[in-house]
Amino acid sequence: MTGFDWGVIVRALPFLWDGMTVSLMLTAAGIVGGIVFGTLLATMRLSPVRAVAALAALYVNTFRSLPLILILFWFYFLMPFAIGRPIGAFPSAITAFVMFEAAYFCEIIRAGIMSVPRGQALAAKATGMTPWQTMRLVILPQAFRAMTPVMLTQSIVMFQDTSLVYVITLRDFMTAASIVAGRDGRVIELYCFAAAVYFVLCFTASVAVRATRRRVAA
Repeated sequence: MTGFDWGVIVRALPFLWDGMTVSLMLTAAGIVGGIVFGTLLATMRLSPVRAVAALAALYVNTFRSLPLILILFWFYFLMPFAIGRPIGAFPSAITAFVMFEAAYFCEIIRAGIMSVPRGQALAAKATGMTPWQTMRLVILPQAFRAMTPVMLTQSIVMFQDTSLVYVITLRDFMTAASIVAGRDGRVIELYCFAAAVYFVLCFTASVAVRATRRRVAA
């Protein structure tokens, strides 16, 4: 490590922070959009109307059977042909992450809803609540509390997956580190720093997941 140049990392910090901002924004958009869309898909999958449940199941099974990198290619390269104009790398990445993660959050949320005792729904119905009120006020709060650790774990995986956006020319944290490493010829320094950053963030989030799981279990 005698030839390790810390200065190249310090000088590249503003550039790397710009990349980290992109990674965090994609992660936040994927979490929020994925949970909202995934909740809708989960309720559709549990619908007594077979056509609605089958449509949601088709969506979930399709996106869970495809790699994320292919979804990114679809929205970046093929969507412009469908709508007649380019939509840009960042909007393409957000759309791909939301639609891809929604399929995974759907299954997490569906399992959480099914874990709530049926008696809760029957008791809500007995008090005069509508099905929508029962889902919103009784079922979903309990379901989300139970599935929070799994959702946090999925969010960690999503943050790691943001490194795939380099394929559509979007400069995330990992891409920014690669650019600096190639430009300055300091591959070891930049990749070691990138690995350390990913490890610290993901390990800290994992500790939070374990703490949350213990609180939920209690």
